[in-house]
Amino acid sequence: MAGDLLPEAPPSVGDADTVLPEGISARVRVPASSANLGPGFDCLGIALGVYDELTVTTAPSGIHIDAVGEGADDIPRDDRHLVARAVRRGLEYGGASASGLTLQCVNAIPHSRGLGSSAAAAVSGFAAASGLLAAAGVREPFTDAELVQLAGEFEGHPDNAAASVLGGAVVTWTDSPLEANPDGVVADGDIYLARRLAVHPDIRATVFVPETESSTSHTRGLLPDSVPRTDAVFNLSRSALAVVALTTDPECLFDATVDRLHQPYRAPSMPHSAELVAMLREHGYAAMVSGAGPSVLILGALPVTDDVVALAHDIGFATWPVEVAKGVEISW
Repeated sequence: MAGDLLPEAPPSVGDADTVLPEGISARVRVPASSANLGPGFDCLGIALGVYDELTVTTAPSGIHIDAVGEGADDIPRDDRHLVARAVRRGLEYGGASASGLTLQCVNAIPHSRGLGSSAAAAVSGFAAASGLLAAAGVREPFTDAELVQLAGEFEGHPDNAAASVLGGAVVTWTDSPLEANPDGVVADGDIYLARRLAVHPDIRATVFVPETESSTSHTRGLLPDSVPRTDAVFNLSRSALAVVALTTDPECLFDATVDRLHQPYRAPSMPHSAELVAMLREHGYAAMVSGAGPSVLILGALPVTDDVVALAHDIGFATWPVEVAKGVEISW
């Protein structure tokens, strides 16, 4: 399902009272993501090859959750579970419901590390709902545009979610209901839109993951309400350059990943991440904080040397070389 978004006619929707039969299943594999990519605050993202897997089966009643892997000991096992909520919402959007659900979650994306775990959870739930609806013959699978919209509503902005849906790198933006809506998605509030960028084949990703966690809401609260015009202009130019660097000219990645809007303000709350970014950039790597942190991301063709891995390890970061991933996979 992942790919470039194109305007499509809204697919047919099932009867609002449709109850899915018991025993149908959908399976989902969804990648992690990194948002911002330096200067592109809330509008640039990239999919990374660390995957959560989910199988959802309709059941006679209740919510039954079996989870292993990252965060499995800390998640609720009832209808408060983020994935379960997304499945329910996706079924509702598709005009159906289920008497009960059994969720089998295999989690590999670290939680609260700036790698889009909550966005991936939302995408996996909506993608699973799409698969269940298709398996039951209620309607066609959700379009990519619908998945971006539904997950964006859950997240409040679409950068991580769109990367997990579409794969590759993404540019995202938000419109009000009164503005143009090129994808024809239905929304009660903001309209979340995205386009996929084909990442240059020379670009590789390396993620440095600490043991410590970070709250996105906390780090967002550290940002000022206004910034100097020179900083705004700086980030606009570097965001535009980032699109060029990601798609056609990776040699520009070092310059294209400099930021003045969010990383400097968040640095005091994650000193080791700021230290690692500075150290990596001193070694010539296009390094940046991944999303709201505290993980750190490198993009580029330059291999990460053993001495750099050792330096990162010394300040508490594991080194994960990862692929630039394709988007969510759904089967039923």
